[in-house]
Amino acid sequence: MYRRTIVYLDYAASAPAREESRAAERAYEESPIAGANPNSLHTPGREAARALDGARRDIACCVGGGFRPPDVVFTSGGTESNNLALIGLSCGARQRDRTRTRVVLSSIEHDSELDVAGALRDRGFEVTLVRPGRDGVVSRAALEGELGPDCALVSVMSANNETGVVQPVAGLAAAAHAAGALFHTDAVQAFGRIPLDVAQADAVSLAAHKIGGPVGAGALLVRGRVPLTPQSFGGGQEAGRRAGTQDVRGALAFAAAARACCESLDATRAVVCERANRLYRRICAEGTGIVPTTTAVVDEGRLPGLVSVMVPGLDSQSLVLGLDERGFAVSAGSACSSGSLGASHVLTAMGIGRDRALGALRVSFDERVAEGDLDAFATQLVSLVAQMTSRHA
Repeated sequence: MYRRTIVYLDYAASAPAREESRAAERAYEESPIAGANPNSLHTPGREAARALDGARRDIACCVGGGFRPPDVVFTSGGTESNNLALIGLSCGARQRDRTRTRVVLSSIEHDSELDVAGALRDRGFEVTLVRPGRDGVVSRAALEGELGPDCALVSVMSANNETGVVQPVAGLAAAAHAAGALFHTDAVQAFGRIPLDVAQADAVSLAAHKIGGPVGAGALLVRGRVPLTPQSFGGGQEAGRRAGTQDVRGALAFAAAARACCESLDATRAVVCERANRLYRRICAEGTGIVPTTTAVVDEGRLPGLVSVMVPGLDSQSLVLGLDERGFAVSAGSACSSGSLGASHVLTAMGIGRDRALGALRVSFDERVAEGDLDAFATQLVSLVAQMTSRHA
């Protein structure tokens, strides 16, 4: 059966597996600890536990910010990490101080946080949303306007999964702590792509598949002094914070991908930023009808390989399908809500009108995507927009 070549440009949804990650999985399967339960007392179990602890050390080192290996709680991915953080930290803070009954989230968080609001309300919490500016940044001043002595937890992502805008995490965490609240950041998109500024954060969420690790592996880093109420029970694994037999293979593959990304982060970031800026210059040139959602410049305030644009007057679903026919895979925004035909909640929260937001596209990649493929994509996108626009004229 004939299969046409597709240039994959949706790394923010899930990145192709890195060779380092695949090699770690192969090495595990060929080792004496393959399949051994790391909680067992026999020799294979103890060796598996040592391997798991090695993965914790690697991930804690890559995250930085003073996090230690025992702070790493392995999970099934970013969604579980965020769910556990929001519910577990909020309940933990309230157990320590019964007056802490409110949770503050940014209105541009991933659905794995915003959709937890109902569960938090069921547990007796009030949920407050703080909006970003038109530049996509949640300012410290905006957050401070929503804080008070009843606040248990603040959660703001390190970098947005649709626009690539990096948030001022250190300042936001300082504001939360000044109000006596805990601070969590979803670093799923930022980890492995930019240096994390999490020295003030109490907890950090990660996902392996965003950086070329395996799907189904993630972590929540929680400092030892921070109260976390577990949300699963039975077995006492992960120091009682997350029950269930750990996936040693997934953890080792995750750690291998993390090392590969973080060891070359500065050089890789420079290369990917240059390619993203070149792409912006081509597709947002005068007369193309394509505009950036924030600015057409990738700098320290943006993720290096995420290009976020809009095509006013056209709809993103038609653009995504049209590009797919031409051999390019992109998304309209968060892959977790790609089935929705509504405007992006991130863009509307930034004050972008619905008609413009409906034409949003997200193009994401890392250093493994060649410059020539990005040039070819730019040519096809500009051509497709011109063709679709002429039909609507």
